[in-house]
Amino acid sequence: MIELLKEPWPWYVAGPLITLVMGLLLWFGGRFGLSSNLRTICAIGGAGKFSDFFKFNWKDQIWNLVFVLGTVIGGWVATTYLQDDSTMKLSTQVVADMTSFGIEVDGQGQLPMSLFGWEALGTLRGFVMIIVGGFLVGFGTRYAGGCTSGHAISGLSNLQVPSLIAVIGFFLGGLIMTYLFLPAILNL
Repeated sequence: MIELLKEPWPWYVAGPLITLVMGLLLWFGGRFGLSSNLRTICAIGGAGKFSDFFKFNWKDQIWNLVFVLGTVIGGWVATTYLQDDSTMKLSTQVVADMTSFGIEVDGQGQLPMSLFGWEALGTLRGFVMIIVGGFLVGFGTRYAGGCTSGHAISGLSNLQVPSLIAVIGFFLGGLIMTYLFLPAILNL
């Protein structure tokens, strides 16, 4: 049974499970999204003393914090017990593209340490990728009123036009970043 869990779940299993979760959230009046949990954590920590944005009844969001905790525990269980021993296979074109930007590809994972390791923070390219990129993701999430999962899964299932606009913006932004800005950043 454990060996079956190590395989990726097909769409006809994962899709209905996501639908079930969304149906339960709609039934009980909840909204799915992870970025709002940072606001809840700040409110628990007393940030409401400094900003009205954090003044709300955070106790209504405890279920969402439990969801995040479950996500972390689930990720740990998956990587500790359900990960197979195979290595990721990159296409020769991806390896050639990464090598042309000076990124070391060892075939052992999806996260090149030359871009995202601790030593990368000391380089201009690493600083831009990790720190500036993280800031822009956080700013964009707050500006859009939610994260990609919140808008794409919850907002679209609620037929919210602002979520549709946000999701279109996420995809356009991703394409622009990938084809216009990322090559320039990788050449730093």
